[in-house]
Parts: sequence; structure tokens; C-alpha cells
Amino acid sequence: MVKNTIKLLDVVALTVDIPECNLWRGQVGTVVEQLADRAAFEVEFSDRTGRTYESVGLHPEQIMVSYFEPASPDRQLEMVAV
Repeated sequence: MVKNTIKLLDVVALTVDIPECNLWRGQVGTVVEQLADRAAFEVEFSDRTGRTYESVGLHPEQIMVSYFEPASPDRQLEMVAV
């Protein structure tokens, strides 16, 4: 299994819906704080003008890191059933 190492200022996407915050799977935000010794992360969601419309604490399993560069050819991915 490839484990995401979530860091400050990473761009992440939601893997779950959070209807109480009007956030839906696939929405993209930025990690702005590491909480509880990296057990959770404060993620800020902004509109196209850069105005924050939601900031929420999330567990690592609720987000995935987005990558903007090609994956290394040496990287080996495994399929994991959850």
C-alpha cells in the first residue's frame, strides 16, 4: 500500500462527503496546520479568488494528497481493498 505522507501546505482532495460543512468528495483544499501530532490536519478550502469558504479539521483517511508531477517509474503501487 502506498502511504500518503501529509505535510503542511500539501494540496489534498476529500475522499469522503462532509455535508454538514457543505464539502463533497473530490473537493480540493490546502493543509494549513498539523493537529494532534499529525493525527489530524486543518484543511482550508478556498474559491477561485483565494477567499476561504471553509476550514475544517480532518483525519488522514478523509483526505488524499494530490500530485502535480509524473509519478516516478520506480514507484510501485499496490491495490488495497478497504
